[in-house]
Amino acid sequence: MSTPHTTPDFNDTFLKACRMEPVDHIPVWFMRQAGRYQPEYRKIKQQYSLTEIVERPEVCTEVTLLPVRQLNVDAAILFADIMTPIGPMGIPNQILPNKGPHIPNPVRSVKDVESIRIPDFAESLPYVGETIRNLSRALKVPLIGFCGAPFTLASYIIEGGPSKSFHYTKTMMYREPEMWASLMKKLVAGMAAYLTYQVDNGAQALQIFDSWVGHLSRQDYDRYVFPYMSDLFGRLKKTLPVPVIHFGVHTGHLLERMQAAGGDVIGIDWKTSLPEAWKRLQYKVAVQGNLDPTLLFAPEPLLKERIYALLDRIDRPGFIFNLGHGVLPPTEVSTLQRVTEWVHAYRPADVMNG
Repeated sequence: MSTPHTTPDFNDTFLKACRMEPVDHIPVWFMRQAGRYQPEYRKIKQQYSLTEIVERPEVCTEVTLLPVRQLNVDAAILFADIMTPIGPMGIPNQILPNKGPHIPNPVRSVKDVESIRIPDFAESLPYVGETIRNLSRALKVPLIGFCGAPFTLASYIIEGGPSKSFHYTKTMMYREPEMWASLMKKLVAGMAAYLTYQVDNGAQALQIFDSWVGHLSRQDYDRYVFPYMSDLFGRLKKTLPVPVIHFGVHTGHLLERMQAAGGDVIGIDWKTSLPEAWKRLQYKVAVQGNLDPTLLFAPEPLLKERIYALLDRIDRPGFIFNLGHGVLPPTEVSTLQRVTEWVHAYRPADVMNG
C-alpha cells in the first residue's frame, strides 16, 4: 500500500469532518472541480480526449491538481470517469463529447451478464494506480477515489448510454430479477476491487456516485438496490481504513435507506434541505453538500446570502461544504475561489469545538 502524504503541513480537515471530529474551518471541495469550466482544462482537452487524459498519468495528475491549486480546496478527487473500470470488466465503451458514456453492445441477456469478469485492476488499469501514487506524493490535502454505484453503472450498460426513462433497466429489474441480481453482484465485486485498488495506491477517502438511483421509488430501491449497496459498503468497511461518501441525486426520498445501506458521509443534493436531512439521519453520519450549482451564476450578494443561510444552520461537527451536484461548465473560476474563501472564513463555534 502506498504511503500518503502526511507531512506536518498536510491539511486533514476534510478527513476530520468525515469522522465527525471538530475542525478549525469548514472543509470545501467541489464535485467536478476539475473540468470544462477551467481554461487550463479546455486547453488540455484540445490535445487529449477524456480517456486519453486518464491513460496518461502525468496529464491526469496535472488535471487533478489544477483545482486544488486554483481554489484552495480541502480535498482533491481523482480525475477519471465512472466508466473507467467497466472496459476491463468486459464491457467496451466510449465517452462521446457532450453526450457521455456510450456502450455499443448493451448488456441485456444472461449471456451478456455471464461474460462480465472481475479483472486485476493493477494489470488492466496500471495508469490509474500510477496517477494516484503521483498525487499522493504531490498533494497536501487528501485524495478522494471514486466509482459509480452498481445501479448507476447498470443503467448505463443496459440502456447503452444516458436515459430519461430507464426503460430497459427497469424492464430487466421487473421481468428478469435473477439476471438483475447476477449483474448487480458482479458490479459490486468489480467496484469493491476497483476501490480497493485505489486505496492500495494512496487514496485516503472514497465517494460512490449513484447519480441515477433517485429515479427509483423507495419500494424499488429496497428490493433492487439496497441489498447490493449494503454488500458493497460491507466489503469496504471490512477491508479499507478510509471514509466513504455515499452520494445520489434526487434522493431526498431515499436518504434513510441510503444511510442504512452504508457510508460514513451522506451526500445531499440541492433539492433537499441539508439541515433537515441531517436531522432525518439522526446525526449518526457526516453530511456533504449541498449548494445548487446554478447559484454560482447568481449575483454575489444572493450567492453569499444562500451560502451563509446554509452555514448558519450547521450546529455540530461532521459537515463538508460542496455543491448539490457537479460544477457546471459556464462557472467562473473566480466564483469558486470566492465561495471557498467565504466558507473557510466562516466560524461557527459548534462546528469548531464540538
